[in-house]
Amino acid sequence: MASHQGDRYADKTPQEGVVNAAMFADENTNLSPSAKQTYFKDHQILIPDSETKGFSFRKLWAFTGPGFLMSIAYLDPGNIQSDLKSGSTAMYKLLWVLLSATLLGLLMQRLSARLGVVTGLHLAEMCFRQYRKLPRLLVWIMIEVAIIGSDMQEVIGTAIALNLLSNSLIPLWAGVLITAVDTFTFLLLDRYGLRKLELLFGILISVMAIAFGYEYVVVAPNQIEVLKGMFIPWCENCDSRALLQAVGIIGAVIMPHNMYLHSALVKSRDVDRKKPEKVKEANRYFFIEACIALFVSFIINVFVVSVFAHGLYDKTNYQVHNVCVASGNDMADIFPKDNEYVDADLYKGGVFLGCQFGIAAMYIWTIGILAAGQSSTMTGCYSGQFAMEGFLNLQWARWKRVLLTRTVAIVPTFFVAFYSQINDMNDMNDYLNSIMSLQLPFALIPTIAFTSSKAIMGDFANGTLTIIASFLLAAVVIGINTYYVVQLVIDQFSTNYAVIAGVLIFGVFYLLLCLYLFLHMMATLGFCKSFSNSSFVEKYICSSATSNFILSNQSNYSSLTNTGAEDEEEASSSSTR
Repeated sequence: MASHQGDRYADKTPQEGVVNAAMFADENTNLSPSAKQTYFKDHQILIPDSETKGFSFRKLWAFTGPGFLMSIAYLDPGNIQSDLKSGSTAMYKLLWVLLSATLLGLLMQRLSARLGVVTGLHLAEMCFRQYRKLPRLLVWIMIEVAIIGSDMQEVIGTAIALNLLSNSLIPLWAGVLITAVDTFTFLLLDRYGLRKLELLFGILISVMAIAFGYEYVVVAPNQIEVLKGMFIPWCENCDSRALLQAVGIIGAVIMPHNMYLHSALVKSRDVDRKKPEKVKEANRYFFIEACIALFVSFIINVFVVSVFAHGLYDKTNYQVHNVCVASGNDMADIFPKDNEYVDADLYKGGVFLGCQFGIAAMYIWTIGILAAGQSSTMTGCYSGQFAMEGFLNLQWARWKRVLLTRTVAIVPTFFVAFYSQINDMNDMNDYLNSIMSLQLPFALIPTIAFTSSKAIMGDFANGTLTIIASFLLAAVVIGINTYYVVQLVIDQFSTNYAVIAGVLIFGVFYLLLCLYLFLHMMATLGFCKSFSNSSFVEKYICSSATSNFILSNQSNYSSLTNTGAEDEEEASSSSTR
């Protein structure tokens, strides 16, 4: 039975009992007989054979692509605004938080990529097999909420960029509509092949690097202070605003739907899962690529933080207003004549750069934001496609799925843009970050559970150290983001008892769903045999599909030799062998 899976392999060697998804799943595997083929089946990238056993740049190039598409989530308009606020609020003192969050993101992205490589199923497809119907549908709804929230941030960022680029000739509401239309234009590019699409993303990331790098050079922040902020984990004399912003950085950087995305994107490479050495090789190269991609994203984020740390930290609205008036900028009135510190956002940040460093700085900033919005638009489309295909065991045409989620994202954003001011759109961005932060458990817990299971991953299951580190880091991130959301609710709605009551009701439901995922993880990993074998687990926790890991003609990964333990990338996996 499904409930006994944690126990049935506990006392067996891999040769005797480890059954993993790779033994029954590849790109041709459907979750049910009626399911359509997965998205990448007909256009995978071939991996060149090499006689040399060492590192090959040719192979790295073949594996390059999924990590950079994944890294877009670290560079979307929501992240850029978080960087901007971090610099203007705490100067360089929170760069170490950004670095830590990026490293934590790398750990989780590594696990999600390994799941897709080893099993041939992405995270949402694995959830379909592992969870019972009701909790699975609820988890899917939570992930869709995160995807829609991300979509809304992309819409806001792109609308602001178009408004600035046109010198306010394109109103915000029109920018929202343009963003809705150009999404389908980008979908047409998908027809020209995956490699060309990955090249397009590379170009957009390069545009961001050049645009924000230009601002960094022009503004010329103190390099010593940048390095100190990056490597000294402290925030001297920081107030509550800085603390809340530090929490916001973590929530903005680690996106829940991004783990679902990355686990699916790695399926675009033709990996022979019958050969454990090929799987091991794919894991290694995908990890190297993810390191490079997230390093690039981290540098771009550092550019943004440093520019506004140097330019807007400790500046009042009145001071910036006077700078704009002196430069002849007709947008000076966006900064009221008061002595409050500037509440920075994408729009005000662009206007400030134009006032302080010349109009070219504003337009180049805007081009960078536009690239961020457009690139994250496409990855959002992919995330939704994979979530729907996996959780619901069906595939809609991409244009139908985009139409649905884009409509949900566009409608509220359009009304805010039409009836409100620019500040309302930027306030919405903060709320969206908090909403996405709440969805993190529904990506972190399944990722850790599935990649730690010997029944699913075989000899590629996480080692003891990786499991412990993942548990601790996930608990810290979830705790931090919960604190962030609670503080936001208290600050904004402390006197609105109806909202507080609604939050409490939702909180109970939220905790129950998290509890289900946690109990399922305990049963799957078999940490407590009496619990894993109980009738309660069999009846209410584990899905009957969990037991359907049936041996096929594919090779068992236990044929890997112990020499793999010496490989740096596989060291943590080998610790439990």
